[in-house]
Amino acid sequence: MSIRWTLLACLWLAAGTALAQDALPYQTPPAEILQLADVQRPPSVVTDSRKTRLVLFYRDAFKSLAELSDEELRLGGLRVNPRTNIASTATYFNNLQVQELAGSGPRQVTGLPAAPRLANFVWSPDETRLAFTHTTRTGVEVWVLELASARATRLTEARVNGNVGNPLTWFRDNQALLVRMLPAQRPALIDTSRQVPTGPTISISDGSKAQNRTYQDLLKNPQDEANFAVLATSELHRVPLKGRATLWRGAGMYTGESFSPDGRYVLLRTLKKPFSYLVPYSRFPFSADVVETTGKPVVTVVDAPLAENLPKGFMAVRAGRRDIEWRADQPATLVWAEALDKGDPAVDVPFRDEAFAWDAPFTAAPRSIFKTIDRVQGVLWGDDRHAIVTDYWWNTRNTRTYLFDPSRAGEPLRELASRNYQDQYSDPGEFETRRNAAGQRVLALDDGQAHLIGDGFTPEGQFPFIDRMDLATGKKESVYTSRLTGQKEAIQALLDPEAGTVLVRLESPTEFPNYYIRHLKQRIAPVPVTHFGNPFKGLQGVHKEVLTYTRADGLPLTGTLYLPAGYDRTAKSQKLPMVMWAYPAEYKDRDSAGQNTTNPNEFIFPSYGSPIYWVTRGYAVLDDAAFPIVGEGKEEPNDSFVTQLVANAKAAIDAVDALGYIDRTRVAVGGHSYGAFMTANLLTHSDLFAAGIARSGAYNRTLTPFGFQQEERNYWEAPEVYNGMSPFMHVDKMKTPLLLVHGEADNNSGTFTMQSERYFNALKGFGAPTRLVLLPKESHGYAAKESILHLLWEQDQWLERYVKHKGQGGGSAPANADR
Repeated sequence: MSIRWTLLACLWLAAGTALAQDALPYQTPPAEILQLADVQRPPSVVTDSRKTRLVLFYRDAFKSLAELSDEELRLGGLRVNPRTNIASTATYFNNLQVQELAGSGPRQVTGLPAAPRLANFVWSPDETRLAFTHTTRTGVEVWVLELASARATRLTEARVNGNVGNPLTWFRDNQALLVRMLPAQRPALIDTSRQVPTGPTISISDGSKAQNRTYQDLLKNPQDEANFAVLATSELHRVPLKGRATLWRGAGMYTGESFSPDGRYVLLRTLKKPFSYLVPYSRFPFSADVVETTGKPVVTVVDAPLAENLPKGFMAVRAGRRDIEWRADQPATLVWAEALDKGDPAVDVPFRDEAFAWDAPFTAAPRSIFKTIDRVQGVLWGDDRHAIVTDYWWNTRNTRTYLFDPSRAGEPLRELASRNYQDQYSDPGEFETRRNAAGQRVLALDDGQAHLIGDGFTPEGQFPFIDRMDLATGKKESVYTSRLTGQKEAIQALLDPEAGTVLVRLESPTEFPNYYIRHLKQRIAPVPVTHFGNPFKGLQGVHKEVLTYTRADGLPLTGTLYLPAGYDRTAKSQKLPMVMWAYPAEYKDRDSAGQNTTNPNEFIFPSYGSPIYWVTRGYAVLDDAAFPIVGEGKEEPNDSFVTQLVANAKAAIDAVDALGYIDRTRVAVGGHSYGAFMTANLLTHSDLFAAGIARSGAYNRTLTPFGFQQEERNYWEAPEVYNGMSPFMHVDKMKTPLLLVHGEADNNSGTFTMQSERYFNALKGFGAPTRLVLLPKESHGYAAKESILHLLWEQDQWLERYVKHKGQGGGSAPANADR
């Protein structure tokens, strides 16, 4: 045993002994990892729809544990800070810059508040301004950024109600905002921690089926109901850019406000009682009402009941009017869909959905405009003659694209394409859009022609493209196809079809993504727009390649392999330990499952959950290893879940081992969420791995009895599937060291923190070497700097002990494994 390893083992055992009495303080990972994890993030970049201006959004890489420790209420699917009245999970930006696409460099926005905590950004209809919120220690304010001057100004006091989504909506005149504000007379919240119960909490089943998934943060009692109503209730105020705010509409539980394109009407979505203890607020009763901009009521479009009892299946929807919105290319026309199968996918009908339109002033009856074979997915409106309709059906993974002529409503749609939406090679791309005079996103049309921008995945690699389609004939011609081989190109927008200018983003494994203007009709190099540097210099010499290999049954697979800087790939004298990271994906056909959608020229970006850090610690890393689970025809993917998992894992290890890089006895596997579930199953049902890391997973599928992930069947329909897939049910077989990590406040459906706690107790009962780490205040994804750095330390310690130094004294669980 080396001196270094002896010291490491002693330190860990000493820490474990101390933990019998005291909690381990937060740790930080080794310097190689720390310098990659604790960096200043380059900004996020957003363009206006005309692609003339960029806005650069800056934020810290992490939140602080103090932020996560702030007050929080979890009610009806919401997590809110009751003191500030905004989502406690909100991500805040702390700086803004503005840059003209044709200008020099970015300009710093002036006038921002001290210690900015900015969120809820909304463009004005004419895109000359950007409204946003700033969260103070006591509440939420409204601010507006004048883009031409790059100056920000505060519009309101800290009385905004941001508890239920974005509270800001622009009036169509660009001169005022409709804002959800706290009511003038607001009841106090009930302190349920000290309240003496007045009776039991009772739920009732009336005999109708309600097969709901295991949602988190649900209401539990009348006190929760009362508090939810307080937090969700707002007044609507008109807040002008100049002058005083005025009350526009009285208190209600508003969850959506949308102006008609002509600005004359507002569509309001308002929650109603009774609430539910089984489903989140998105399925509570609601009404959708049209009012004039004066506040005068016009019509109730729908009064939807509680949706506790939806039919079974992913394609189940509410009966009646749903997805109500304004038609983007008309002054004031409402459109919506209605299910022709009563919302039940088990009902066999020739058409699943029917779409309707209703013109202002809403005195005539709504009219049918089209029917779709499957569920309506969306409509992209263009003009009086052109709109694009898409439908889809999860069970077959099929989607269709249609051309719709609004002037001939009621006629059959003309199909443009029908494809498996998991088939990336056949993806025709997305239609290019523009903003019309009303500020609405519509199909960009040029004399009956439209453009499609696609990712361009092919068997030979990724080649993004722009196609032009003649909508009258459906014929396409190529405008541009990227042929870059040393860089990855992503087409952001077609700036000027006549001039042939395109906004693109270019990157390579060591070149951070930056924006450029590409000239299609001139033989000149792309003109840089941004100049962001690489914050991850520690990965400059790392070798990256995309491996293609084959599963035992012939299915093609891929994975991205990283090797340490300086590793001699020719001599291969040193056999490396390896970390493999993956996430299973279900498919209904082998062809789609075997496609390669990984670009080797993508920038190496180690997010907090990435395994790439360990390439700096002397490991080979196989990231994003393909783990398809295929079930064709009447067979469902999960019918052979474990068998396919093991086959995927073996194929990956065999492929890297055949290259001569690794010691296959020292391979770890890891994953987050469903990847954690995968990890536990692999360690249980194979001997391929030296250790595993499972973060925020679910391990007992009987605790999610009405479906999970892409599984539609309930437990009683497929008990052998639920039991066979549950590592908890086979815990007596599991002897491989497993690091379990979970956020103490997980908010994801199905992955209750209890899943890891119960699994750990079972593993401990059978003597499996296991360590459970619960991260205080953390949800399904981890956010606090202290938590993430400690997570990286835990993972590094586990890998060093059970993988890199396997057989060198790392055979037993840490002394504090029961903490």
